[in-house]
Order: sequence, then structure tokens, then C-alpha cells
Amino acid sequence: MTTTFRTHDTFVFDQIVQERKRKGIDLYDEVWDGVYVMPSMPSLEHQELVHDLDTLFDDVVIVPGLGKCYPGVNVSDRASGWKKNFRVPDVAIVLKDSRAIRHKNHIQGGPDFLVEIESPGNDIEEKVPFYGKIGVSELLIIHRDKRSLRLLRLQGEELVLVKPSLLEGKEWLLSEVLPLSFRRTVSKGVPRTQVRRTDGQAGQWTI
Repeated sequence: MTTTFRTHDTFVFDQIVQERKRKGIDLYDEVWDGVYVMPSMPSLEHQELVHDLDTLFDDVVIVPGLGKCYPGVNVSDRASGWKKNFRVPDVAIVLKDSRAIRHKNHIQGGPDFLVEIESPGNDIEEKVPFYGKIGVSELLIIHRDKRSLRLLRLQGEELVLVKPSLLEGKEWLLSEVLPLSFRRTVSKGVPRTQVRRTDGQAGQWTI
């Protein structure tokens, strides 16, 4: 369920924003073309999934020196005035030769790989055009509960769905940015996300 709150009283708005900062619950707040968006805090399961993904990305990206991994980073389309238009993906990966520019508090332009965890009531679909416009190479969307997966890849300024490929008789979503593939699996009746390396090195995770 999504609740909309609108006010033209700048004093009330400032008070709400300052209170969220004071309580430390503004970490995932975003601004969409000047509109302040206040999502609810992610659930524990959401945060655990982000942590597990970030950990395996460390092995695949950071350890071999391919780039940097950022859970919950500000991503904007501009260098200055970025607070007027930014999003906060669950995980962002910026490779060494990326076109994205890292500033002190945000990333300007599209990171090479993003992950968004889809939870009931969030607005991920509305964020996809922005990610395409700033040049995100690939976006992986994982449903928090069902663990259904969608991989989108940049074509022009649009992120389009990638069709699964067969590996060892099973359908996987193969990244062209990272040496990884992804698929939904079920373990003891519980949906999970399975990830495996595609560069010939050992590495397979079920999270």
C-alpha cells in the first residue's frame, strides 16, 4: 500500500525532513525531479538479501579489483544540485572503466550494474526510466518474497528485458557486465535466489 502526503507548507516539510534525519530513517529517501519521496524502511528480509548480494559481489568485483560495490548509494544525473534529482538503489556496482563519476556523496551517471529489491508497495517500475536515461548498463530486479527475477539491459536510453539462457539444461539470466548468472530456485519449499560465476572460476551461492 502506497500513501501519498502532499504539503505546500515549507515549514512543515522542513520539520518532517529534519525529524527523519534526526531519527536516521532518511537513508533511503529520494528526490524525483524535485519531489521528495519517503519510502518505508526496508524489512529485515530485504536488508538480509542486500547484505548477501553485497557479500558475493565483494568476491566477484572487489577482490579481483574490477571495481567498487555500494549498498544504498545516491545516484543522480548531475554533478552539482544532485539533491534535486536522485535515486537510491539497493546495490550499485561501478567498474574501473565506468562512465559513471564518483563524487563525495553521490554517483553521477549510470553505474554499470544495479540491484533493486522489489517489495509490496514500492515504486521500482517508476525508477526504471530514470536508470535508463542516466545510462545504467544492467538492472537486476529481485522480488523480495517470490524471488522472481528480471534482468534489464540498456538499449539506447531504455532498459529492456533480457531473455533467459540455457546453462546445463536450466534457464539462467546471464549478465554481460558481471561474470555472473542468476535464477530463481526453491529450497525446502522456500523461494531463493541462485547465483553462479560464468568466468570459469568456482563460485555458486543460494541466498
